[in-house]
Amino acid sequence: MAKKFYVVWQGRTPGIYRDWNSCKQQIDKFAGAKYKSFLSLQEAEAAFKTGRSSATGGGEKKSKSTSRKSTANGVKTYTAAEIAHMPINVKMYTDGGCDPNPGKAGSGMAVYRNEALESLWYGCYNPAGTNNTAELNALNQAFILAKTESESGQSVAIFCDSKYAIQCITQWAVGWQKKGWKKAGGEIKNLPLIQEMFARYQTIKNQVQVLHVNGHVGVEGNELADRMSMLAIQRKEKAFLPYQDKSSIAHILSLRAG
Repeated sequence: MAKKFYVVWQGRTPGIYRDWNSCKQQIDKFAGAKYKSFLSLQEAEAAFKTGRSSATGGGEKKSKSTSRKSTANGVKTYTAAEIAHMPINVKMYTDGGCDPNPGKAGSGMAVYRNEALESLWYGCYNPAGTNNTAELNALNQAFILAKTESESGQSVAIFCDSKYAIQCITQWAVGWQKKGWKKAGGEIKNLPLIQEMFARYQTIKNQVQVLHVNGHVGVEGNELADRMSMLAIQRKEKAFLPYQDKSSIAHILSLRAG
């Protein structure tokens, strides 16, 4: 029997595995697991890097049992250690803040390339916003940048500490759209923004992972995105701009937290 290589795009630890048992450990009972087998390591590496499947590989698989449970079980939360071991070129962290809630809101993002901090972003200030809207705005900005990165051949993962924002776009919006953008419980809050984001997500969902990380647990990227969201409120910056201050990471982390 020919040896196979397994690509896990969505699982406990995305990556390339050289045997089925190792692959299975990453996808078994994992909500929304996405994986595929390939006949050569070169094909597997190319598919993992681009997020796309190859015609010569085994059929792409998405576990029916885990897919059905995705809404009920929510989303998996990734630890700093798990994130560090992901062979992803570009890792983006997003966060939104509001003081009070509702009140003055802002969004932030931290972008890492090959594990090194590349840029920080802040903005989307709203004097009468909410925490959820701020989280969605931050994730939306990450989608915009992720599309450019994925089109240039980079592997991308977005880490957001808002399960609400993640589930709105990756899970719930599918059903809302089918029902004419309505839900049984009543109004869909932030609907125009969600519709815009959902349309954008459809263009990148096969290349970009959107994953959850807990906030304020010491994950550097998340902490930096948090400080940027507070800076957006402080400066009342409505655009989404790169942070130009060349201060050390330690200094930035010492700024006001959300």
